[in-house]
Amino acid sequence: MSPHRRTERGLTLIEVLVALSILAIGLMAGLQASASLTRLAERQQQQWLAQLCADNALVAVRLQPQPPALGSRSHGCDQGAHRFRVHLHVQPTPNAQFRRLQASVETADTPARVLVDLVTVVGRP
Repeated sequence: MSPHRRTERGLTLIEVLVALSILAIGLMAGLQASASLTRLAERQQQQWLAQLCADNALVAVRLQPQPPALGSRSHGCDQGAHRFRVHLHVQPTPNAQFRRLQASVETADTPARVLVDLVTVVGRP
């Protein structure tokens, strides 16, 4: 007579722990990817709003009846819930009929972080 061995079916504790570890690593990677995409979307929105501020500053200079004065000036720009600082630099060009305009936009809370830097040339009206 041979004794009947009972084969048990199921998972051992170590197998369950390994499966849970693999699942946890996968979920953490997914969470990090999701957080990265959220930060990217926020940065794109911020850059788009900063672009609007720079465009508005340059258009305002173009609409003035007089040519812009040489030098630098700054002003605030609110777009939605964001506050920006626009720095407008007016420089001469080799042709006296034109001026070089540079609009730099940075966030109001971190001034060293330039989001948009636009350069254009305007002629005298």
